[in-house]
Parts: sequence; structure tokens; C-alpha cells
Amino acid sequence: MSAYGPLAAWYDAFTRDVPYDALAAYYLSLLRRPGKERMTLLDLCCGTGALTLRLAGDGHELIGVDLSPEMLSRARAKAEEAALDTPPLFLCQAAPELDLYGTVEGAFCCLDGFNYLPPEDLPETLRRLHLFIEPGGVLAFDFHAPEHLRELDGCCFADETDDALCIWRGEFDDGEGALFYAIDILTRAGALWRREQEEHVEYAHSPEALRGALERAGFSDITLLRDGPQHEQGRLFFRAVNR
Repeated sequence: MSAYGPLAAWYDAFTRDVPYDALAAYYLSLLRRPGKERMTLLDLCCGTGALTLRLAGDGHELIGVDLSPEMLSRARAKAEEAALDTPPLFLCQAAPELDLYGTVEGAFCCLDGFNYLPPEDLPETLRRLHLFIEPGGVLAFDFHAPEHLRELDGCCFADETDDALCIWRGEFDDGEGALFYAIDILTRAGALWRREQEEHVEYAHSPEALRGALERAGFSDITLLRDGPQHEQGRLFFRAVNR
């Protein structure tokens, strides 16, 4: 079962509680560069483009990258509806295979994108970010603290709309150092309901491991931040400068 396939059509409906405006403002504060009113930015693991479109609406030039064609299809549809002066460019790529047409002035990865990367993919992902971010540019990303992911072991959550029900069940594997969670999506199909399933894996990267990976990839001025949106839910942020 792949992640963000069937869920893509309902992702925005099931994430209505995410403070996207606050996240966009916070990330922009981390990415700002002196003398740069408008920037070319990369949104890595952009999903349905909620943050991509907010920053593009502020006049920045955005590139959104995601592995899920279904999520990107939603992002492109939303971008067409928004009719922005400078619409984002969306690319279907895995993070460790990032390949841009040129450099960007900053990059960000929001809402657990780095947790979805297994430890063996971190070095290549950061190497490619180092390659495609201009010298002096900023990389910012968030991740869930390992202790938060462990607390979700055995948890079950449900969310619903008039036409869909989403059930989420988590199990933390200490041997893998990862949270495995199964998602059931039930949607109306006439008088019946259709059931589809996905399996997601989020890896428990420690702040120390991430800092070390950033340093080895060539980033400096690395700062761990604990005051960003949803910090009370275990969300931490890193800001690093490309040298």
C-alpha cells in the first residue's frame, strides 16, 4: 500500500485544523534574507500545495516537489483556481532524487516531510539541497520529536466529513525506530461505502542526528527552534544556512 494515494482527494478536508497561515508566516520569517523582498523558494514534500500557494500569493516564485502524483494533481488544480500572477512549478520527484533546473534562494519542508525520510536517505537529500540552494540561502524544516512519535504507539484517531471517514491507527516499532500507521478511508459510493487503505511510516530522527547530517552536508549556523506553530504537539524546527 502506498502513501498519499486515495488519501490525496480528502487530505485538505481532513487537515482543516492545521494552522497553515501561521506556518507560512513562520517559515517566511526563517527564510528571509536581507534585501530580498521576493525570493525563489523550494517547497520540498509540498503535498497539496497549501503552503506553496500561500507563499506564491505573497509574490514569491515557488517550486513544489512531491513524490505523490495524486497530491500534486490536487496542488496543480488549486493553483489553476487561484490564478496567481506567478504560478508555482510542480515536480514529481523523490526527495533523495531532487533535480531542479537551477538554484533557489531558500528551501523549506513542512509537516513531517523529514520524518518520512528513512535514515539512509537523509545524506543524499541534504546533499542535493546543499547543491540547489544558493550560498547564503536558508533551509528550514520541521519534524516531530522522537518522544512524540513514541507516544502515538497504540493510538487511534478518526475524522469525518459528510461523505468520508478516515481512521488512523499507529504502532511504534523500537527496532525500526519508526511509527507505522495504517489509514482506512471510507467514502460514499451511492448507497454503499468504498474502503481504501494506506500505510505510512515516519522515522524518529533525533535532533542530534539531524544536526550532524546537516553539518556533514555543508550547512552551518544550525539552529534548533522549539517555539514554532504546533510546538505544543511535539513539532520542532531546524534552520540552517547553506555555505
